[in-house]
Parts: sequence; C-alpha cells; structure tokens
Amino acid sequence: MLNTIVIVGGGSAGWMTAAALGRLLRDSPIKITLIESEAIGTVGVGEATIPHLRYFNEKLGINEHEFMRATNATFKLGIEFVNWGALGESYIHPFGEMGFATPQAPFHQYWARADKLGLGIAADEFSIATRMAKLGRFAYPKKNENSLLSTFSYAFHIDANQYALYLRQFCEKNFPNFRRIEGKIEHVIQHQESGDIKELQLDNGTTIEGDFFIDCTGFRSLILGKTLDEPLIDMTDYLPCDSAIAAPTNDIYVNMPFSRATAHKAGWQWKIPLRHRTGNGCVYASRFISDDEALSIFKQNITGELLAEPQVIRFKACHKKNSWKRNCAGVGLSSGFIEPLESTGIHLIQTAIMKLVELLPESRNMDAERDEFNAQMSDEYEKIRDFLILHYRITRRDDSDFWRYIQSMDLPDTYQQKAGIIEHAGLIDTYQHGLFLESSWAYVFYGQGGKSQAKMRNTDHLTDPELIAQLRQFREEINKAANSVSDNQRAIEGIHGGTYDEAWPKAALSLYGVFS
Repeated sequence: MLNTIVIVGGGSAGWMTAAALGRLLRDSPIKITLIESEAIGTVGVGEATIPHLRYFNEKLGINEHEFMRATNATFKLGIEFVNWGALGESYIHPFGEMGFATPQAPFHQYWARADKLGLGIAADEFSIATRMAKLGRFAYPKKNENSLLSTFSYAFHIDANQYALYLRQFCEKNFPNFRRIEGKIEHVIQHQESGDIKELQLDNGTTIEGDFFIDCTGFRSLILGKTLDEPLIDMTDYLPCDSAIAAPTNDIYVNMPFSRATAHKAGWQWKIPLRHRTGNGCVYASRFISDDEALSIFKQNITGELLAEPQVIRFKACHKKNSWKRNCAGVGLSSGFIEPLESTGIHLIQTAIMKLVELLPESRNMDAERDEFNAQMSDEYEKIRDFLILHYRITRRDDSDFWRYIQSMDLPDTYQQKAGIIEHAGLIDTYQHGLFLESSWAYVFYGQGGKSQAKMRNTDHLTDPELIAQLRQFREEINKAANSVSDNQRAIEGIHGGTYDEAWPKAALSLYGVFS
C-alpha cells in the first residue's frame, strides 16, 4: 500500500499535480508532499492554453472567474497562423467544429469540393470562433444545440507563474493531507536491491522518504533523467526548432481573443495577449540562424516596451522512452517537450496527471499501471508530433535553408499515412484517443493551402450551384451570429472587475477521466 507520494518540483507541473492528487486523495490516509526551492526558477513562458484546462479547473472545483482574476487571464478562441502556407497568408485554427456535418460527408469534404469550384471563402471562415476572433468579440458557448453559438469552445491566455501560485494557495487551503517543503535536493537515494527511489536528501539536512515519486523538475529531469537515466526519444529530425527567445512587453490588446504564431525564415514568433501585458517569443532552429539573428527578428516583430531582458531558452523536441520508471513518473518538461506551436505544454502536464489519476498504483507492485501509462504517453507525444509536422510540411515556402530542409526531410510513417489519406482520398483518419481530431487537421491542412485529389463523391447529393449557395448562406449565418455578441473587452473587464453577469458554461467531461 502506498502511504506517501512525493512531488519533486513546483511550477505549473508540480502544482497542477498536487492539486489533482490532493482532490483525488482528500479523504485518503495517503500523504502528499511537494518539495520545491524558490531559488530555482521556472521556464514560465507557457501562457497559452487549450480548452482542456477548463475541464481540469472545473473538476478541482475552481471558480473560473476567480481563476481568471488570479492569473490575469484573457480568452482564447484559437491561434492565428501568419506566413505559414506562404508569405502574406494567414488563417485561424479555432476551437470548435468546422461547418456542419451530414450523414453523407464531413464538412471539410463539402468545402474542398466547393473550393475547386471557385467558392472563394477560406475554410476557417466556416467557424463561429474564427469570426468572433477576427471581430474581437466573445460570448460563452450556448447550450442550445440548434445555435451556432454552441459549436465552439474557448481557452485562456494566462500568466503561468501566477497559476502555479494560485494552485499552491488552493492546495494549502483545501487539503489537510498535503504539505509543501522548501528545499533544494542534494542527493537522490535508491534502494540497493530494486533501484526504486527511497528518499531525498535536502540541502538543509532534511530527509524525505516516499513510496511513489513524481518528477516535476522541468528540463533538469532530476530523478527520471539524471538518477534513473531514462533515455530520450529524439524528434529533432522532424521538428528542428531547438531554441526560443522570450520576453514580455507592456502593450495590451483588449480585443484580441486569440494567440498569433508568425512564421519567419527559421521558425516562428508568438504573441499572447494577457490582461496586463503581452507574451512574446521567437522560436528558431539554431543550426539555421544564430542567436543574434534570432534576437534581431524577435525585436523587429514586437510592439510596446520590453518589461524584462529577452531570455534564451534551449530545448529539444523529445520525450523519455518511458515517462514512468521504477517508482517515479515524470510530469511536464521532465518527461518531454515538443515545442509550443499549438500550446500543448500545459496540456501534456494535464494529460500525464489525468492518466496518473486513473492508474495510480495501490501497492508497490505497479508493473501493469506503469506499462499502460508509458504506452499512452508515448502515443500522445507521437500524435502531437505528427500534427505539428503538418504545420511545417503543408507550405509553399522555400525562401530559406530552414524551409527547404523541411520540404526534404524524412517523415514518420504515422504522419505519412495520415497526410496521405487526406491528399489522396479526402479523408481524415480520426483517433480513438488523441488531442487534435478531424476539425483541427482540416483547419491546418486546408488553411495552409493543402489540396486533396479526391473527387469528394459523398457530396454528390448536392449539385454544384446548390453546394455553393448553401455554403455562402451558411457563412452569412455565421457572420450574423458573430456580430450578435458583444466585444471581448467587455467580458474581460467585467470578469476582472467582478461585474460580468454571464455565468460560464459547465465544461463537458474530460477525455482523460475524472476525479471527484
């Protein structure tokens, strides 16, 4: 039987883990200890999220408006991609459904056929979330299934450091079986026979014993990487960006309910609008440009005054072969990192936590739970990897060595199968489990100028004129619905001022299980 769980490291990963386990085990005799040192900083640039965080917060019993005030949050309806398909082009990958489906065919097949006929309306325009984002508007999704305002979702831009602080206060207030210990780990002691982690020795002389350990030490990967020497699966051949320059600026975008990712000659640059500042970062492949050149690109593409010196962050697109080894599981950067293109950092933390919640061992014999966790996490990393490759490969750009490398690089079999079936059959192979589903693949593939050779015969029940007319009418209905809601600034100011009177909708059940 497990008696003590030790979480090593704070930040978003550590405190999200502590909150979830504290909630799950609040009536249990199992003790939860989190060890962190305020002398060790966190990366703290993961400020854009996806809708799954709403499910996580709701299951914790967190008030959404309180959470937004604590983290200086703003709403996010999607990500705008600029200069990805070609220089001067842009589209939005929104949260929500693409158009409408019929018993005969998914919407993207109707759109692809109409596009060949000269429709002249971009694929992302058939999303209410895209239209609201471009208009700078926001409203909560409606529960009425017949309303277009029920066909989208939303996420947040947050200050990740403030989120960690908020969850620390939440844990210390609500869970009597939880404790936080300040300290730096000097030695990790293993059992001589099994190799399991036995105890941690801190710099102040304290010894912390545990039955199960969760490594949330970021890129250092103190236990899973350094102590247990778990090898990495390298993905840099497919995703060559390995560096980022990040710094906030003081400019504020009150009606920008979306993030922006602008491609440049050797990577891309992000813009994330929070309530009190803007997060900026330049992601790049260091084998194609120098740090100085990347810094120049970064400074050319920001507005407002810098609030801090630009920080260079090194990373590698990789994940541990096993995210759980012996009696230690890695959560967050200690387990792996791909790159922040689709805001998957906090999502991968949440995914690992929810899988741990479902598979938390009840005894020291944890082989079955460990094997299942490792299989599921490897699958998650690979599916996200393939979706990010899609952004780089579906492009007409060949204006730099970076983009020419992208066009010639080898590709994973799983990506080739998924992209190939879109190009040749007009079908998007859907996952039973995974983050980016049919609409997401369609938005990026067609948004960046991807073309399918398929005849889309499933749409033949509409004549060419009927198809064009129906899509144009549908787009007008989307415009009308988007124009019917008020601007984003009203919602943000009302929530942060405590005067917004519209209650947020309850999130659907998480795909990754529940803890109650």
